[in-house]
Amino acid sequence: MLKRANDVRNLATLAAVALASLILLCLAYISPAHAAGDLQTYLPKISPAEFFPGADRFGPPQGDPPIVPVYRGDQLQGFVFLNSDLANAVGYSGKPIHMLAGIDPNGVITGVKLVDHKEPIVLVGIPEARIVAAMNALIGKDMKPVARGAESPPQIDIVSGATVTVLVMSDSVVRAASKLIRSGRIGGGGGTPAAAALPPVIKTLDLEQNEIRDWESLVGDGSLRRFHLGIGDVNEAFAKSGNAAASQYPEPGDASDDFIDLYAALVTAPTIGRSLLGEDGYRRLKDALKPGQQAIVVAGNGPYSFKGSAYVRGGIFDRIEILQEGNSTRFRDRNHTRLGALAAAGAPEFREIGLFVTPPEFTLDPTQPWQLQLLVQRSLGGRDKAFLTFDLNYTLPDRYIRREQRAVTVPENAAVPASSAPVANVPPQEVDEPLWMRIWRSSTVSIGITGFMLAALTGIFFFQNLLVRRPVLYTWVRRGYLAFVLVWLGWYANAQLSVVNVVTFTNALVTGFHWEYFLAAPLIFILWAATAGGLLFWGRGPFCGWLCPFGALQELTNTVAKWLKVPQITVPWGLHERLWPIKYVIFLGLFGLSLYSVDMAERFAEIEPFKTAIILKFARQWPFVLYAVALLVIGLFIERFFCRYLCPLGAALAIPGRIRTFEWLRRWEECGSPCQRCAKECPVQSIHPEGHINVNECIYCMHCQELYYDDHRCPHMIQVRLKREKREALSSPSMRTGGKGPTTVITAGGKPVAASPVVSPPTT
Repeated sequence: MLKRANDVRNLATLAAVALASLILLCLAYISPAHAAGDLQTYLPKISPAEFFPGADRFGPPQGDPPIVPVYRGDQLQGFVFLNSDLANAVGYSGKPIHMLAGIDPNGVITGVKLVDHKEPIVLVGIPEARIVAAMNALIGKDMKPVARGAESPPQIDIVSGATVTVLVMSDSVVRAASKLIRSGRIGGGGGTPAAAALPPVIKTLDLEQNEIRDWESLVGDGSLRRFHLGIGDVNEAFAKSGNAAASQYPEPGDASDDFIDLYAALVTAPTIGRSLLGEDGYRRLKDALKPGQQAIVVAGNGPYSFKGSAYVRGGIFDRIEILQEGNSTRFRDRNHTRLGALAAAGAPEFREIGLFVTPPEFTLDPTQPWQLQLLVQRSLGGRDKAFLTFDLNYTLPDRYIRREQRAVTVPENAAVPASSAPVANVPPQEVDEPLWMRIWRSSTVSIGITGFMLAALTGIFFFQNLLVRRPVLYTWVRRGYLAFVLVWLGWYANAQLSVVNVVTFTNALVTGFHWEYFLAAPLIFILWAATAGGLLFWGRGPFCGWLCPFGALQELTNTVAKWLKVPQITVPWGLHERLWPIKYVIFLGLFGLSLYSVDMAERFAEIEPFKTAIILKFARQWPFVLYAVALLVIGLFIERFFCRYLCPLGAALAIPGRIRTFEWLRRWEECGSPCQRCAKECPVQSIHPEGHINVNECIYCMHCQELYYDDHRCPHMIQVRLKREKREALSSPSMRTGGKGPTTVITAGGKPVAASPVVSPPTT
């Protein structure tokens, strides 16, 4: 009784901590929502000078969809348009992302203004300023070549954690501008017929450009790209990062001193490779490269090392990362060759030089822009560290690129405009290809890994009886799978499902369903499809117990806690029964709120700590971090506390999970009466005292199935084993020679020393 009272008291304390954290969380993010509208609604909120310096007024809207001319006095400066009027701009939330964009009469983007959105990751999480800064990369881009198909759409830097949102925003602005140019309304009348007449352009690396050039000329035309950070730049960046602790540990030295002076170049291009590596070095590189691989030289000076020391301990270069079109890769020691010096005439000496080869699973298109991302870390006095990233943007100069126009035949009956070249039936240009197709094509490696994960999990479920009969193998398979789900699926790929997905899907069914915005996140789409299929067979278990990164984080941290002998609290059954409906109440509240305002529902969905702990990796304002950490701390004492009592996504999956077709979990007649072992050992207490399993609460960890077959822990199986041993003993030769009953011979050193009758175990 005393132990149970202590458990209840400890539970109350932990619940109070979680409640206090949740209150702080709510106070941190509740703010008024914006209202959606059209072009005329948003114009009063901005000034013409935000798009064209010196502009002082807007003209009347023109055409349909409308565009608004912008004047400086009586002189036309350009036009402003609303992206969602001209192109699909539906983001991750299922709602349009509204942006005003300025474009001059020559088709050059002059400004982008985010005016309204419902994106949950931006509403509460990633600062809107980071999204706006990424979108500003479109300013100054000439859209005429893109509209004609002569160039690929410009790429902007991806914001980690908001990949889909940023891609949708960039794609919608580019599509809208291209549509205006093709219509002839902007850009000198490059209308649709003329634009459609141009055949597609194929860009490849020109391998015939193989001259030797000096250092100065390579830097001058962008063959070598430089990125320089001074100590003052780094200190200022950390001061602006919002991390107060980081600003208290400035880098030593004068503000004008170098922090790092970084250079990068694509040495797969023959001219760059021969110039920097020399003839012998470039020849060895060519022989070592496999088809599709690219090679990059990175050189640095200054006190900060771009290599760091992690590659020595773990074989991975964690301070640099290559990004292109939403994909990224880090290099390992097997992809690296150390260079002592660069061969180009006039090249300076460098503290460190590395030749890196892209791994086979990462495809780097040398003709498209890419980024070398540098991770700068700062020690905060103890074990804590602060991190910032800086990008070196690289675009291969045009002189190294060969452009070829694909030949297109003209059908005999095709009508060709007189003003256009004699071509027709042109394949759709890249700018006209749906964004989700481009995302899926660029994510083939991640999709393949996810598919393999799901296939492996399906095998585990279908052949579970073979696995659980081997307890040690089962334990390590489960832990290994959960670790991979947490690290790769969660922290790396950011594929964490959320109740926001359920709310968005339901709202889309009511307001107008479109596959495009669900397909824009391939891994999320695949996981939802797999989860929906799993509901028919096993209920919520496959996702909640195996595929949820935050659930994996809870279970793995609790495993460590048990290993460290942290006391575990068993919630009394009567209290447990009254706590688990809380998550259903939370889900129904969010669902009802979404019928009134999806925006508000997405904000209150922050009761899920998934965004903080998985998507943003705890790099967030302190109330959110405190809430997530509080849940994890409680989970050290009560395994999967959040899953049991608070998770609205688990509740949302449990409701349709009742339609499952099969019962895969086996039970003996003795389960529950009189045996209570499975009920007491169930990690989430989903087994009732009378023995039946509540599949709505079951996470399908298979622990009860492991016990089911264990003939040393399951009372039923113990009886079966003892009866088998008794039969074997009775059928042994020694018993057939005559004896007064079955005996068990106890040996020591191989010699019989005693004999005792077989004693049946007491009943449970």
